[in-house]
Amino acid sequence: MREREKNRLKNYNYSQEGYYFVTICTKDREEWFGSIEQESMNLSRCGKIAHDFWVGIPAHFENVGIDEFSVVPNHIHGILIIEGDMVGNAYMRSHQRNAFMHSLQDRTKMLLSKIIQQYKASVTRKINSLQDGLHFGWQRSFYDHVIRNDKSLDNLRQYIINNPLKWELDIENTKGNSPHKNCEDYYREIIGKEVGNASMRSLHR
Repeated sequence: MREREKNRLKNYNYSQEGYYFVTICTKDREEWFGSIEQESMNLSRCGKIAHDFWVGIPAHFENVGIDEFSVVPNHIHGILIIEGDMVGNAYMRSHQRNAFMHSLQDRTKMLLSKIIQQYKASVTRKINSLQDGLHFGWQRSFYDHVIRNDKSLDNLRQYIINNPLKWELDIENTKGNSPHKNCEDYYREIIGKEVGNASMRSLHR
C-alpha cells in the first residue's frame, strides 16, 4: 500500500484560527485500538491511550480545543479548534507575519501539523513502552479538512458520533463494504457541498 502524499492546502496558514477536521490512521490500518461489537466501540488498552492523549491536547497547546472525536479500531477522527492568531508552544507571538512566510517553506512547522506530530509521537512512545516487542506505528501524514460553515461542522460532528454505528461502511475499514471507490468521494459526501478542488484533499493510497 502506498503511503499518503502530502495533502495540505497550498499557501494556507494552518496556524490560523478555525475548526479543523482530521483523520489519523494506524500503519497499514491495523486494528490496534479495539473492536466494534453491537455497534459500540470497545477500546483496547492501546485505544484508551489514543483516547486519553487526544483529550490531553489542550493541555499542551494554548488556545487549542477539541470538539467531537472518536477512536475506532484503526483510526481516530477529531475536530480541533484553534483560537486566536498565534497559539501553541511552537510559535512565538511576535513577528507573526515573518514566521508565517517562513513556515510556508516547511508546512510541518505550522501548528496543526505540530499538534498531530506531537500526538502521534506521544501515543507511539506510550504504546511501545507497554511491553517488549510492540511495534505500533501510524500511517504517514494525515487527512485534514478546513471546516468552512456550520452545515459542514454539523455533518462532521454527526459523522464522528455515528462512526461506530456505520463501521462496515467506513472506507478506512479494510474488512468493510464501503460503496465508495476513493476517499475523496467518501469525505465529500460526509462534509457536504462546500467541498471543491480548493478545500478538499484526497487520501492518496
